[in-house]
Formats: sequence, C-alpha cells, structure tokens
Amino acid sequence: MKCYGFKGVKMRIKIFVTGGTIDDLEYDSEERGPVDQKSMIPKLLKEMRVDLNCDVDVLMFKDSKFVTDEDREFIAKKCEECREGQIIITHGTWTMSQTAKYLGKRNLGKTIVLVGSAMPANRPRSDAMFNLGAALAAVQTLPAGVYITMNGRIFSWENVKKNRDTGFFETED
Repeated sequence: MKCYGFKGVKMRIKIFVTGGTIDDLEYDSEERGPVDQKSMIPKLLKEMRVDLNCDVDVLMFKDSKFVTDEDREFIAKKCEECREGQIIITHGTWTMSQTAKYLGKRNLGKTIVLVGSAMPANRPRSDAMFNLGAALAAVQTLPAGVYITMNGRIFSWENVKKNRDTGFFETED
C-alpha cells in the first residue's frame, strides 16, 4: 500500500537525517564528530511497520549544539532541490527551533517537519518511535510550511522554542 495525497497522487516522503539524540550520536571529540555512525531511522521505520513511500538520506551526523548557519543552508538547499513536497528532518532538539526558523524564512513551498527525541531510538522507553510516527502523520496532512513535532504536539516555525528547564517544546508566547 502506498500513501496518496489529497488529489490521489502517489505521495513520496523524503527523510533527511542530520543527527541528534534520536540517532544516539557517539562523539570521540567535538572536532571530529561521530565515530562510525549509521542512522537508525531506516531500522526504526521498519520496526514501526511504516507502509509509506519514504526515502532516507543522511545529510550529516551532528549534535545540534554544533549545527551552524552553513549547515542550515546546506539543509535548506537539499530541501529545495529534492523533488518531494513532503520532508521530514531528524534533528537534535537543542537547536531544532533555530533550524525550523531558518527554513521557515526561506518559504520553500513544501511541508517540512523537524523531529527528534529526548532518548535515543535504541534505548528503552525512547520517545523516538512516537515522535517519528507523529512526524509522518503531520507531513502528510499539514499544508506547506515548516513545523516541529515533539511529544504529541505540532508547532509552527514562527512560534516555537525548547524550554531547556523542562525539556519540552512550547510556544514562545
């Protein structure tokens, strides 16, 4: 079974991996970055029994504390260049809202959902599977724009921040 958009057109979902806790990054130092890293997202999709037309591409493996505007520009260009109109970006939560704002200001005309987790996907009681499932549902139903989905909530790029005291995302109001 394939996922179909509102007009009966076969929908393809692009998933860009950028790193973060969801992929349980292992750094040997800040300078070198992750050591011998493979994304867990394809395995997670299989375990979730996702029956959608998803294409996963690894763009980088970075702790989001080290994501720069140069990295954000690279992500934006990849979003712009890909043929899919629905994009999920796995991202560390520390600077996820900054990346969402960067992409939102670009007005790319696609539905882009950023997602991460507080616990790595390979750990017991991880929120990764739930959050990724929410992102898959959101990217299929939301209009064009940039969003963050975490902990059962969806936020627009224009009004979201991570509360570092609670660890949850919330509106900036």
